[in-house]
Amino acid sequence: MIRPTRREVLRSGVAAAAAALPAPAIADTWPSKPIKIIVTYPPGGLTDVFARAYGEYVSQKIGQAVVVENKTGAAGAIGAEMVKSAPADGYTLMFTNSTTMVQNKVLFKKLPYDPDKDFALVAWFNTGHLPTIINKDVPAKTIPEFAAWARDRKVSLATYGIGSYAHVVAETLNRHYGLKMEAVHYRGEALMWQDVASGVVQGASGSYASANAVLQSGAGRPIAVPTLERMKKLPDVSTFVEQGLPEKAFQVRGWVGCCAPAGTSEEIVSKLSDLMVEGGKTERIQKIIDTFGIDEAAQNRAYFRKVLDEEGPVVIEVIKSLNIEPQ
Repeated sequence: MIRPTRREVLRSGVAAAAAALPAPAIADTWPSKPIKIIVTYPPGGLTDVFARAYGEYVSQKIGQAVVVENKTGAAGAIGAEMVKSAPADGYTLMFTNSTTMVQNKVLFKKLPYDPDKDFALVAWFNTGHLPTIINKDVPAKTIPEFAAWARDRKVSLATYGIGSYAHVVAETLNRHYGLKMEAVHYRGEALMWQDVASGVVQGASGSYASANAVLQSGAGRPIAVPTLERMKKLPDVSTFVEQGLPEKAFQVRGWVGCCAPAGTSEEIVSKLSDLMVEGGKTERIQKIIDTFGIDEAAQNRAYFRKVLDEEGPVVIEVIKSLNIEPQ
């Protein structure tokens, strides 16, 4: 019989002890590699701007690169499906908007993801007022004037996606005034505002951030802002309510949300949520949101949940009332 050497006994004992120890939790080793942020809309829009600004802050704090990838199409569904299918290890995040997380529930007969079950909420970002802006050559300064001008013409209003706030505005204006304006859908805001400026379409609704170049150049004119209070950056532009349009559709808030795949460690999600809120307090991001006419920075995951629970049903009710045929 061959007896094991003392060294072999020690080696096997160490191996057995190591095997008995629990594997380190993912949260204990996170982050040990770069984080990828998937943005469900093209570069140039506020979703992309926020992803890069907040992603840069997170990168600085965790000492790892944060890489932003734009995966567009199907009102955010393509990017959402990618994030849903990614490992729940804290290394994949999604920046998207309310269309992907709320409106798509009633805009599509079947989605490749479940907005309510496939994601862990990380942080919520107000996108501020979403003014309605028309091309400079349209002879109107208010919504009633625009509606009167559009009544006997072929008029197109651009949107940044089916079921988006811009789409809701176009359809609600049609219903309120008995018009037949066409909603032209784009993949995000950048190209949408270019076509408003050139006159390819007569107007659109969207973020002040993305429309700023159109306003500054004089190529477009704001004629209304949603919610019940006027916009600080456009104090002379009255709200829809002030102009006699009390519909709920003109009072909803626009927002961007950051999510992780469902099942991501609570510790990691909480850490990321805290980092986003911290980032919103930095001088750089405060300047960004001020420039874009936004009154508040990132809010934590609990606030994100509250928005979905309280405002989500209202938005869905508005979408259903417009009788938009699900795709």
